[in-house]
Amino acid sequence: MVVSAMPMVAEPSVEFDAQMVRKLSQSGPRYTSYPTADRFSEDFGYRDYLQAVAGMRTRGSRNPLSLYVHIPFCENICYYCACNKIITKNRDKAATYLSYLKHEIEMQGRLFDGMNQVEQLHLGGGTPTYISDAQMADLMTHLQRWFRFADDETGEYSIEVDPRTVSAERVVSLRKQGFNRLSLGVQDFDTVVQRAVNRLQPETMTLDIIRAAREAHYRSISIDLIYGLPGQNVISMAQTLNKVIRAEPDRISLYNYAHLPHVFKPQRRIDVQELPSAEARLDMLALAIRRLTDAGYVYIGMDHFALPDDDLAIAQQQGRLHRNFQGYSTHAESDMVACGVSAISSVASTYSQNVKTLEEYYDAIDKNELPIVRGIRLNMDDVLRRLIIQRLMCNFELSIASIETAYPITFGDYFESELENLRRLERDGLVIIDDEWITVTIKGRLLIRNICMVFDRHLQNALLQQTQPQRYSSTI
Repeated sequence: MVVSAMPMVAEPSVEFDAQMVRKLSQSGPRYTSYPTADRFSEDFGYRDYLQAVAGMRTRGSRNPLSLYVHIPFCENICYYCACNKIITKNRDKAATYLSYLKHEIEMQGRLFDGMNQVEQLHLGGGTPTYISDAQMADLMTHLQRWFRFADDETGEYSIEVDPRTVSAERVVSLRKQGFNRLSLGVQDFDTVVQRAVNRLQPETMTLDIIRAAREAHYRSISIDLIYGLPGQNVISMAQTLNKVIRAEPDRISLYNYAHLPHVFKPQRRIDVQELPSAEARLDMLALAIRRLTDAGYVYIGMDHFALPDDDLAIAQQQGRLHRNFQGYSTHAESDMVACGVSAISSVASTYSQNVKTLEEYYDAIDKNELPIVRGIRLNMDDVLRRLIIQRLMCNFELSIASIETAYPITFGDYFESELENLRRLERDGLVIIDDEWITVTIKGRLLIRNICMVFDRHLQNALLQQTQPQRYSSTI
């Protein structure tokens, strides 16, 4: 007689505590880098970047690269958008931009000759699919000329897709061009919300693209959602979540809308009176967490959910998860080379950002120089704190012994004041601290930004000096 085993009940990956969120919600960095981009300086330029790459070559670096390519163009404006983009229907502008972008790619390719193995590529924007199928094919051929790409099974090659700009045939073509991961902008399926943010996108349009991507054998399909948009409420969010769960994407990103009209001009078109209250936002977040985890999604951290068999969830289980300017990544050891306006590279112990306007971009490349306008060279303290923040963000735990082995410090002495501040969060049940580990509890995972802020020396110094501008989004 065979006795069937009882089904395993998955351990909860996150816990929503409304009272704690209300208590600790504040503005803070998203830690796609440390130090954060607002610490970059124009004292760091093109020649500093060349020096960093030369240092990699001297040390014989053999780590694979991650490439980011920025396509800034969009045909229509979405009012919530905080990206660096250019709204135009003039396709000639894209053709001009691509000619300069290819020159920058060639310069980077020559610079990394012999160190140019790529295991990760991400095309972002703007709308990367704004450029034509032929232009995309030409761009990919150019990238493959100057960099050596790992095979399809090893590499993760992703592109952001606006379902309003692609057909099922285009999705198949993108797969043939080398992309194996698709990220779809959705934000909300509710038509009232879509009208309020000027992004009308019928549900069938999105589902058709997902269906085409599955048939084309993309390895991962991701959907982006936003809560806190004008016209949203718990009922509309529940309906959107039902539709998303039925579509069963491999990954879901759920972002909190940050209304910063003084920074992002398109947001000035949003009626503030239509924005949901802080309490309504919390209700929507609680609902989303409950519905997605009940549907089997794992909370990766910082707005990201993934199915248990997705590469992102597996990388987290195996301690290989990484965080960079594109969010969570499965390639932890990769230096990032970024091309295009406003793109940010992370090479060796430096960050460098390109100029933000087309005119400056074209001018630099006409001089046969990489268009780097600012950046930062990390010192030992920065590298150490970056590692700690990465480990907490990605693994929700930190081995104190591993830090003391890698760096010439005694953790308790070096971070005495940080541990004192962390004890307050421990009393709130967000972390557990002992002699060997700092562990983020399932209640603390939702507030991971608050926990990491404790170790941000630049932020703490600014707060002490009362020089910190209000430039960050809310931590929840």
